[in-house]
Amino acid sequence: GILHEDLRLLLETSMPAKKKKVLLGVADAKIGAAILEELGYQCQTGGVVAEILRGIRLHFHALVKGLTAQSASKAQLGLGHSYSRAKVKFNVNRVDNMIIQSISLLDQLDKDINTFSMRVREWYGYHFPELIKIVSENYTYCRLAKFIGNRKELSEESLEGLEEIVMDSAKAQAILEASRSSMGMDISPLDLINIESFSSRVISLSEYRKGLQEYLRSKMSQVAPSLSALIGEVVGARLISHAGSLTNLAKYPASTVQILGAEKALFRALKTRGNTPKYGLIFHSTFIGRAAAKNKGRISRYLANKCTIASRIDCFSEVPTSVFGDKLREQVEERLAFYETGEPPRKNLEVMKEAVVEASEVVAEVKRKQEKKEKKKKKREKEKKREKQRMEALAAAAEENSMLETEENNIEPKKKKKKKQQQQELEAESEQEVEAASEPEENGLEEEVLPKKKRKLMVEADQEEEEKKKKKKKKKEKAKDSEED
Repeated sequence: GILHEDLRLLLETSMPAKKKKVLLGVADAKIGAAILEELGYQCQTGGVVAEILRGIRLHFHALVKGLTAQSASKAQLGLGHSYSRAKVKFNVNRVDNMIIQSISLLDQLDKDINTFSMRVREWYGYHFPELIKIVSENYTYCRLAKFIGNRKELSEESLEGLEEIVMDSAKAQAILEASRSSMGMDISPLDLINIESFSSRVISLSEYRKGLQEYLRSKMSQVAPSLSALIGEVVGARLISHAGSLTNLAKYPASTVQILGAEKALFRALKTRGNTPKYGLIFHSTFIGRAAAKNKGRISRYLANKCTIASRIDCFSEVPTSVFGDKLREQVEERLAFYETGEPPRKNLEVMKEAVVEASEVVAEVKRKQEKKEKKKKKREKEKKREKQRMEALAAAAEENSMLETEENNIEPKKKKKKKQQQQELEAESEQEVEAASEPEENGLEEEVLPKKKRKLMVEADQEEEEKKKKKKKKKEKAKDSEED
């Protein structure tokens, strides 16, 4: 009933001071009533307003500047997609469409396996008709038909294999004795090959059905744990599939859930003014089968009531748990005992209080586990980022080292050339000094002729000083190169 602040500001700023004379056209009557209460503007709602708004939507691209028909159609398409995504649940684990498809496929597989196994019975019955009386189950019959093949080849050595399939030594012995005194016709190897291949297909289909049933159980425990704990996975899945979705089932009243699946009988009873049906799909649950004939209608009504509660809890709870389903199942058990023995059951308020306490504890544990998982994921992501950064740093360092090595390889020959030139210059200077010492001076006086040992000592001292200077220069150059790096 509270008007939005943006709408209020827009109306107050755009409308004139005389409020009572202004007439607004509003599509929704509730918004019109709220505007009238808050601001005093009189609003009109009806078919004319809806038509005007439809015309505005149709020609919106012509009325607004900068909006083309193509962009408007794209916007409408995006709005339609977003609306459809909102209708479908965003949580992938809680999508009930998979349950609907899997339960319908399960029913179809039941029909197909039944018809195919009857075909195997008829086909293999020409050769070994006594096997049908000994083994009644379809899956085991197909396995036996594949294992036995030609009955004449069956011996006591194959008794262990028969026991593994039948899981009964007496039945295995009976099959062996029946094969020895069978009234069946002989069969060709080609016909046996076809029978065995067909029976193997039936076996693979029945095994796939078992896997599909496990998948359905896991999905029901994720989507509707309370409903599956109360009434079973298969019956709960049938209810969801018949209603169309879990939300539709949650919207149904208990009276509708009770006769869900018995619509034909209901309409026939209404037409002929006969007795209406007591139960529909709920009849497949164990509670109605355990109840007495006079109490079947009462227990079906009570069970339908609990099913609606469980479906609503599953549909609208953030973290679905099977705690409420277990408690509701206990209540149905107590009601069954009350009908049979007269023991008064617990009150619904007490049971729900216990369920709320237990459910809060379970939800807290689930949230803790989720938080731990999220923390682990964050740690893993951080470690991955650090490893990437390390690898990038190592790669960059390797590239820099390779660049420096190439530069040093280019610089080294130049340094070697310089060293050679310096050595040659030093040798030339030493030779000139020796010659100058041997030649007479300009004033005509001769220098004192030095002995050879002293000359050698002088030259060696000069060379040592020059080498020291070279080492100092090299150290300075290395220091400069390191600073530049």
